[in-house]
Amino acid sequence: MHKAMLIDPSKCIGCRACQVACKQWNQLPAEETSFTGSYENPPAISAVTWTKIMFRECEENDRLQWFFCKQGCMHCSDAACMTVCPSGAIYHTDEGTVKVDTTRCIGCNYCAASCPFQAVSFDRRTNLPPKCTFCHDRVVNGLKPACATACPTGAISYGDRPDIIRLGYQRVDKLKSEGRNNAQIYGLDEVGGTGMVYVLTSSPELYGLPLDPHVPFTARLWGALFKPLRALVLIAIGFGLLANRSQSREMQKSLQAAREKEPPMDGEGTK
Repeated sequence: MHKAMLIDPSKCIGCRACQVACKQWNQLPAEETSFTGSYENPPAISAVTWTKIMFRECEENDRLQWFFCKQGCMHCSDAACMTVCPSGAIYHTDEGTVKVDTTRCIGCNYCAASCPFQAVSFDRRTNLPPKCTFCHDRVVNGLKPACATACPTGAISYGDRPDIIRLGYQRVDKLKSEGRNNAQIYGLDEVGGTGMVYVLTSSPELYGLPLDPHVPFTARLWGALFKPLRALVLIAIGFGLLANRSQSREMQKSLQAAREKEPPMDGEGTK
């Protein structure tokens, strides 16, 4: 059963405890930023910031309101980054989350360019796309993700996805009973369903989320064209390794035969 997190911005107070917990658990360094006129900081997801709280000041129903929203990898079922990856370095775990195998990554940057949520960064120093791992190392050991553990208001819940969806519907009903008629679930069907499910009280765009996220056509085309080529490349590499191994064995046999034909050496190192 796949895992998921429920993000409830109506409970978020913008404390950024999740942001700090993510950095602490994953040992991510701080980054130098500058004031841009917003309390939101840093301004974007980066190679050393995998989780970020978005701050949006909006006027709704003649009232000034703050919208806070946790941003990071959505762990999509139909993941654009996985579709476009030419080396097969991006894959789904048994928990349904999206993970990057850095040993197979070739540093092409297609994953970051194709993500509809702009949640994948690219580190030019290492040529790798570091991103939220859903705390896979914690989850497989029976622990909650660090961000969900640190949240002081219950704005982040973690569990099996069907349970998370039921919890989301319950929260939507509660919000609607309080007069928030636009309450809705986001991530239920978007891009095949996401590992990060949101309960929103207004339009997704106010929370920095795309209204209709989808895998770009170019990403699907690239994936369809490259998959057969990738198979041929792997087959060619396999044949090359096999031929190299056979050649190495023949060379070893020849060297061994040459050594056996050589006359013995005397004590002073002469024949």
